[in-house]
This record gives sequence, C-alpha cells and structure tokens, in this order.
Amino acid sequence: MKRLHRPLPARAVVGLIVVGLVLPGAAIAKKKKKKKGGEAAPPVGWVQHTSEKNPETNWPHGCYYPPQWDKLLDTDRKMARSTALDAMIEQWGGSRDDGISFGEGTVMTAETVLLGRPHAIEGVVSQNLEFCLASAKGGGSGAWGSWLKALPDKLTVGECPSPPLDYTMFDYLDIGNGWQRELPICEGNKIRISGTVKDRFRTTDDGPWINVAGDPNKPAVGSEWPCDIEGCFEGTLIMKFTTLDGVETIYAVGEVLQFTAPAHGTIVYRINDTSFFDNTWYRSGSIIDHTAIEVSPAP
Repeated sequence: MKRLHRPLPARAVVGLIVVGLVLPGAAIAKKKKKKKGGEAAPPVGWVQHTSEKNPETNWPHGCYYPPQWDKLLDTDRKMARSTALDAMIEQWGGSRDDGISFGEGTVMTAETVLLGRPHAIEGVVSQNLEFCLASAKGGGSGAWGSWLKALPDKLTVGECPSPPLDYTMFDYLDIGNGWQRELPICEGNKIRISGTVKDRFRTTDDGPWINVAGDPNKPAVGSEWPCDIEGCFEGTLIMKFTTLDGVETIYAVGEVLQFTAPAHGTIVYRINDTSFFDNTWYRSGSIIDHTAIEVSPAP
C-alpha cells in the first residue's frame, strides 16, 4: 500500500525557509567564536593532572571541581550540591583508593552537619578543592584533614545542638536518686517546670511528710547541700542548668519555676537532699504517692 504524501502547511514551509536562513548565520557565529579563542569553560567533576613530559608534576590523586553555582537553575543546583557532597564523602572516606582517608568518625560528623545545612555545601566544596589541590601538588594532606575535623564546629558555631524545648515532658520524681532526666534546652527557651503538691514524701525516717516545696523548718545551709540558696529547704524540688561550656547554676523550683535559658545547655532536677536511703513515699492503704513532674514551654 502506498503512503500518502500530504502537502506541508504554509506555516511549516515558512519555518523551513527561516531555519535555512538562520542556520548559516549561526554556523558563522560559531566559527568566529572559535577564531577569537574564547576562554575554556572551567572544569567540573574529577580532575587529575598528568604529564608525560613532566611526570614530577603528576598528581597522586584527583580533585573534585564544583560547577558554577550561580549559573544553575534551582533544581539543578540542589542536585549538584548532592553530587558534590557525595564526591567529597567518597574521597574523605577513602573509597577512591587514592591515598586520601580521614577516618570514619570525622567523615560521618562532617556529613551529618552538611546534610542538615545543604546551603553550606557550595562554600565547603570550594574550600575542599583548595586543600585538595595543595595536597595533590605535594603539600600533603595534614592541613586538609585538620580543616575537615574542625569543619563541623565552624559550621554550627552559635547554633543550638539540639531542637528547642518546645514540647511538654511528663515524668515522675525519683526521691531515691540524684540528678535525673537530662533535657537539652536552647538559648532563649522559656520553660515552666513544676511538681504536684498533693504527693508527699519524707527525707528521714522520723521526719514530717512534705511535698516539692520542701520542709520550711529546715533551711538548707552549708556546702553539703546541692542547693543552699535562699528558698531552698530540705526536700525542695530543685533544678540545675548547665551551659555547653560546663557552667552550672542551681535553682529552687518548689511547686513551679519559670525559667529562660541564658545560653544553650541542659537541665536536670532532683530533690534537695544529701542522702537517699531513708527517703519514702507517703502511703495510704494500697495507694502510694508519686510526685509528677511537668516541663513545658512557658506561656
């Protein structure tokens, strides 16, 4: 059966004429650009210099060159970041078998930090290239490894290492132990910590039944107490705030305390006591009291 050859629409014929007119001009422009000797595009990806004439300049390993970030569309830019990070992790971890390896812990920490901060990858790739080139040209990988080890701290400086305490935590107070339930907290977090007052306990065999307010007849005086500031009594619910630098401050909580974190750190709590062996909960029949603790964002 013969195929039917339909005549082309008029606009298609015009299009072919236009293409025929444009293409020669484009070819000429291309030739002119070559003749002018325009600068070659910068390399992208793995490059390893070798020379038969000057073998002493040969690189012992390759280096990853990033693309020109500002010339990429948003989606392509995100993909390029992921590709660049994979390339760096491959070399840092020794998977390229090129003599470069910086240790699993160092690489894993750097990878974790960068995965959470993809915008930082672009700058890191450029810095990494500088150290890689210095190493490839005979400078060794010592400075490169030191830079990588310090990288996570530089990228996270000033940041809170944990999510902010923006949730409510419920717990039961343990009167038989010291500091308990460490909770991370970020600078500026405003929290409310409280203990139920209806639940009672005592801190000595013959002592009075008290609650988280403590025994008002026994002020805590002397360095043997965890908290000996004003308002701290024996058995009082207390809180300790520790900054990331290790500076500790103790607060009397009692029934409730509202607290604003002056820095990133952690909080823990306990009752104000010097020993725990004789501490007991109040019991009525088969019902035993247990103080409930609540830590939540302050209104």
